[in-house]
Amino acid sequence: MPLQRLLIASENKKKLVELSRLLAPVGVEVVLPSSIGGLPPVDEDRPTFSGNAEKKAVSATRASGLWALADDSGLEVHALDGAPGVRSARFAGKHGDDAANNAHLLELLANVPRAQRGARFVCALALARPDGSVALVIEGTARGEILFAPRGDGDFGYDPLFLFTEPGFAQTGKGFAELSLDDKSLVSHRGRALREFASRLATVAGFGRRS
Repeated sequence: MPLQRLLIASENKKKLVELSRLLAPVGVEVVLPSSIGGLPPVDEDRPTFSGNAEKKAVSATRASGLWALADDSGLEVHALDGAPGVRSARFAGKHGDDAANNAHLLELLANVPRAQRGARFVCALALARPDGSVALVIEGTARGEILFAPRGDGDFGYDPLFLFTEPGFAQTGKGFAELSLDDKSLVSHRGRALREFASRLATVAGFGRRS
């Protein structure tokens, strides 16, 4: 089946807007699960971001018959041997409690000096074909360090505690929660993964870009 509609295995409307903008040049319509009657829940029990993204993408395409894109993302802290990792959203126990997750992270790193507070954000994307096979898996990363206290007005996930440190960017030395959405997208793990996905989609799906 040619890729004309792409299902995102998420109800996040921000993802819909971002993907729709990126895929406009190839004429792909991006849809949410709610537009096709919803999707069954998926137990994200794989040990890696890529594994969880693949599992969600395959489940979504088998339920819908459409090409499906899923993602899994989180924070890896070097001093914690890569934790919270795939447990990022439920690090403090309750899924999606950002304030508790951030507080727990700061508590664990209370006595860790700045030189040892390195971390990275990871976003894995997986694209599944309508036959249930995986067509593409991509990982985007952003490197930085964990701050000693929250900074910035943005309150999404661990952003208030993440200082972007990769050299050579205008965003270097700023916290993710201090950046505008557009500026953050240029260097974020998700933005990098999505741009790589958009650049490779035409080849993977077997069609060319429209002039």
